[in-house]
Amino acid sequence: MTSSNPPISVIVPHYRDLIGLDRCLEALQKQSIPSEDFEVIVADNNSPEGEATISALINGRARLVVVTEKGAGPARNGGVDAARGQVLAFTDSDCVPDERWLAEGVAGLKPYDFVGGRVTVLVENLARMTPVEAFERVFAFDFKTYITRKGFTGAGNMFCSKRMFEQVGGFRPAVSEDLEWSLRARGMGFRLGYAPGAIVGHPARQSWAELRAKWARVNRETYLLYRERRAGRLQWFARTLALPFSAIFHAPKVLMSDQLSTFRQRVSAIKVLVQIRLWRFLDALALLARDGAA
Repeated sequence: MTSSNPPISVIVPHYRDLIGLDRCLEALQKQSIPSEDFEVIVADNNSPEGEATISALINGRARLVVVTEKGAGPARNGGVDAARGQVLAFTDSDCVPDERWLAEGVAGLKPYDFVGGRVTVLVENLARMTPVEAFERVFAFDFKTYITRKGFTGAGNMFCSKRMFEQVGGFRPAVSEDLEWSLRARGMGFRLGYAPGAIVGHPARQSWAELRAKWARVNRETYLLYRERRAGRLQWFARTLALPFSAIFHAPKVLMSDQLSTFRQRVSAIKVLVQIRLWRFLDALALLARDGAA
């Protein structure tokens, strides 16, 4: 990371997660490619711990930029602005990249314009998972489905050229920024691919409160995108009506998953599946109702 012109820039947005950031930077130091071939940029979203504390934790393992505009999207944009590499590699501060993450991600770009990798769900104890952890092991961060069926990749594991990023433009704030960015890029003719060898680990959410908070944010950000579509509210309503029934459709996935090892884990995961789909149904209707009353 001492090169003045490294081929690759790794962008790591961060906010109030010193333990996760330390673990992420440690993993990035163990990449299989030479350290002079990439730089790491930590784009801190003005964490209350302060710049000095973040710098001390980084301890020379990355360059720090502070981005005051709130949101992971603006933080990533700030990291890109400071990037010197021709290839951009995006991950998050709570992710743990595999040692071949960079090598596999860059190789995956050869037939595509931008790619997403695979995300594995990390738990502290596989034998004693909480019900939410069991659910997340089956359903969270399914990048293969996102990319091959839904046409977008999450920005926690994404690669593209800096030139392409500048053509597409930065991530938008307040919406599901990686979904919106991917669709915008594909609308411009850029090709999206899946790079299964580019692996990062992401900790599972452990509690109902954490899972609900995630889906409250995702629902809100996704609804804002639907509002921009022609007949978007009607599409949102139809999508919402399908949510309770989707739990029945996806229950067999839990029963057949190799991510769970006991019958008890499978039952607990199905319970969370039903609970979160019903909660998302009610929350999505509430978003629509509040918007209509405004």
